Amino acid sequence: MKKIPLIILLLLLTNTLTFAQKYKIKFASLAPDGSTWMNVMRELDQTIRQETGGEVGFKIYPGGVAGDEKDVLRKIRLGQLHSAGFTGVGLGEIFSEVRIFDSPFLFRNYEEVDFIQKKFFDQFAKGFEEKGFILLGWADVGFVYVFSNSPVKKLDDMKKVKMWMWEGDFVAEATFKALSINPIPLSVINVMTALQTGMVNGVYTSPLAMIALQWFTKVKYMMKISLADAAGAVLISKRMFNKLPPEYQNILKTKSKEYLTKLMKLSREDNQRSIETLKKNGIKLVPAPPAEQMSQFYEAGKKARRMMAKKLYSLELVEEVEKSLIDYRKRSLIPKSKIPNNKSENLKIPKSK
Repeated sequence: MKKIPLIILLLLLTNTLTFAQKYKIKFASLAPDGSTWMNVMRELDQTIRQETGGEVGFKIYPGGVAGDEKDVLRKIRLGQLHSAGFTGVGLGEIFSEVRIFDSPFLFRNYEEVDFIQKKFFDQFAKGFEEKGFILLGWADVGFVYVFSNSPVKKLDDMKKVKMWMWEGDFVAEATFKALSINPIPLSVINVMTALQTGMVNGVYTSPLAMIALQWFTKVKYMMKISLADAAGAVLISKRMFNKLPPEYQNILKTKSKEYLTKLMKLSREDNQRSIETLKKNGIKLVPAPPAEQMSQFYEAGKKARRMMAKKLYSLELVEEVEKSLIDYRKRSLIPKSKIPNNKSENLKIPKSK
């Protein structure tokens, strides 16, 4: 009996695996190949394939090759793509209420971000589903900071900065209006030129993006307090999701949440390392202002959220999120050993000094 050449066996095996994949999920992202984002998504893809016997898998389009977020959204609605990783801007095009997560000076640490995202997950998942999408998991970009050529120690200092604003972003517009700042709207691709010419001397983004975009070479200072947490999530069209058998739907949801949680952890670590890199490259961190001056920023954030309530979400949602955070902050003041195990017991919350 003649032996079959190895190359033919490999080709036969490849064809068998190809035909075994019944459900190909076409996924797009602006994140470049080789980034933490794409590495984790490829890990998720491999796990989904293993869990479904090769019947479900992603076809990944990284680095914006499928277009910007509005292009990707249009292609998903046409059925040319099925899934994507979106920032708050893209998410807001589908379900505007999610932009509450991008609002200024709302969160003070990642514990608060995680608490609110978990608390409101089902509520927002329902909102996305009504718009034709399934929320597979949060994947926020991380905290965004203000970078400038002069130190911003208080609100009045920020008013002197020629601040860039992402053109067409209503959240950024409302934020700077609440801060009494007149920003210069530009697309992201024009920011470097504007920094070089002095058209702007202040920008806002995550530390990791600051390095990737090379904007850090044109500024000197970074505010230590964050402007906002940049939202993000992975969605899949409901039309594609409904094609999957129920057991595969469950695998996709469960594993996506698991890996996207891992992605956020790694992204936060990337951003922290990026801050250290920025410091090594001469960027100076401006300390947070005293409490009485810090309150001015918090009040501006509160004002911005109410301005946006007229267009993006209800005032009731704003108040519900704010109240949840206030309760969480009060509860976090209690030592863990003093927190009752029985939820029906009354908690004695210490008054803030």
